[in-house]
Amino acid sequence: MNLSFLRTFLEVIEAGNLNRAADRLHVTQSTVTTRINALEDQLGQKLLLRNKSGTTLTSAGFKFQRYAELMMQLWRQANHEIMLPETFETVCNIGCHFDLWRDVGQRWFDTIQADHSEVALSVWGGEQPDLDRWLISGLVDVAFCYSPDVKDNAFARPLFEDPLVLVSTRSPNDPYPQSPHFYVDLGEGFRRQHAAVFPHAAAPALIFGTATWALDHLLTKGGTGYLPLSMVAKFMESGVLFKVADAPEFSRAVYLVGDAATTRTWSWFDSSVEELAKALRNGVRI
Repeated sequence: MNLSFLRTFLEVIEAGNLNRAADRLHVTQSTVTTRINALEDQLGQKLLLRNKSGTTLTSAGFKFQRYAELMMQLWRQANHEIMLPETFETVCNIGCHFDLWRDVGQRWFDTIQADHSEVALSVWGGEQPDLDRWLISGLVDVAFCYSPDVKDNAFARPLFEDPLVLVSTRSPNDPYPQSPHFYVDLGEGFRRQHAAVFPHAAAPALIFGTATWALDHLLTKGGTGYLPLSMVAKFMESGVLFKVADAPEFSRAVYLVGDAATTRTWSWFDSSVEELAKALRNGVRI
């Protein structure tokens, strides 16, 4: 498939109409139209609805968008790898759940950079569906995540259990739920456990889809909510946050998932992962 067609398709989505996409790509509008038409002919589907106010995705276009993005990412990755100097012996492509970068992904990344200069690295951040898709496609070799979807020839190595604790900027002796209270969607397991323990809890005014954003909000605006201990331990130690007294705790496991055939060829891999897992189990934080 012609990469210029994919690039043009994604640019039209980003720009919102053909004229702006043409300006960004430094081509004429007729060239953009020709490329989109050719792509639609190849796929046998209408991808974009075009009118005077701009463009919108069809159902087929919406489905195709993520594949177009993935193909462009793979192309950039392939181009990067073949251009690397011969001093690099290995390329390690890392996927990381957004909430695991600060204390897990970054630690491993920094260790590899410091101890294995022969390894070139790339990092991709995403949610669980992104990581699952990237592992299957080969965009990433390993990924740090919470709920691995393990396919053939893949492994899922548990690193540590991460308690989910109720923390607050207020006094630790105030009962739960406190106000203002926010809710963080920490996965299906947490949703079930939280609903079972607090069946009559009022709907929160604030809901976050990622613990990282929730923590930023908590530190700047204050409040109360459940967050991973790995993210809040240092703030509790410094007295910025308090653990709410007598509040129930939950937990979720952190995994390293990867392609077994690829990682088996990396002599440095097992020892670096074991070192990381040991530090995390012992509560050593960045």
